[in-house]
Amino acid sequence: MDISILEVVLRSAAVLAAFLVLPLLVGQLEHKVMGHMQGRLGPMYAGGFHGWAQLVADGVKFIQKEDLTPAAADRWLYRIAPALALVPYLVALAVIPVHPGIVGADLPAGALFVLVASGVSILGMLVGGWASANKYSLIGGMRSAAQLLAYELPLVLSVASVCLAAGTLSLTGIVETWSPWWLIWQLPAALVFLTAAVAELNRPPFDTPIADAEIVMGPFTEYGGLRFAFFLLAEYAGIVLFSLLFAVLFLGGWRGPGEEYVGFLYTALKAFPVAFLIIWMRVAWPRVRADQLQRLAWLGLVPVALVQLALTALVVVTR
Repeated sequence: MDISILEVVLRSAAVLAAFLVLPLLVGQLEHKVMGHMQGRLGPMYAGGFHGWAQLVADGVKFIQKEDLTPAAADRWLYRIAPALALVPYLVALAVIPVHPGIVGADLPAGALFVLVASGVSILGMLVGGWASANKYSLIGGMRSAAQLLAYELPLVLSVASVCLAAGTLSLTGIVETWSPWWLIWQLPAALVFLTAAVAELNRPPFDTPIADAEIVMGPFTEYGGLRFAFFLLAEYAGIVLFSLLFAVLFLGGWRGPGEEYVGFLYTALKAFPVAFLIIWMRVAWPRVRADQLQRLAWLGLVPVALVQLALTALVVVTR
């Protein structure tokens, strides 16, 4: 019993440590990538060599800012909204396997659990937008909800295609069943998954809920200080989660030569280009209109995902 409790504590501590460190590394990566691509001076020079202290400076800035709550806001909901956006990603990260035998919680339906947990995170933006008692915040929150409804379906269908191919909902089982042939066979599902994941994170070019030129900052309009920082951290945590999930589902996770020793490195090296691509899209792509965003989901991604799912079912039945 003592050994089991110790194992649970160690696994929980490892997941928490990864959750606290990896989003910050993604934030630092975004500073550097955007600094190079856009020639921005701040992220490249603050604090010395290559602007290494820019993220630290941002953290100090957020801590020093005054925490204000609008007079007409629903105070309780307003204050818990950032946590509601952040914590589900921590819960979802606990079931992502990174190495043979190393996973916070190896659930039989891990793929389904991650989709459910990550979908809850969007409620933080919806609750924050409604509780702020600000029309721009409310519009941003409603846009977030509409975007979730549109892009959750293709996301689920793309994951379902991989689960059907592997014959299991277990993420560990999917990695063990994966073969290089999937890089071609499941490519449409991978593209649908990546597009839908970026949309669920409200990242450019799918950032209409936060469109600063139209609705100030959407659900974040009334937030400042650490509460606003938690929303940003939730976004980076989402990038970490979906990058790792993409690596596990479509790239084989820890699979590779010597995987029993350096499997975690394979997982990290496969997830890194995905995170980089998500950041690159912010720099390279203009924001799409709300109607274009919905049209892409319902007339583009959903049909592709359905065709891919049917093709996978046909292959599984006939092999």
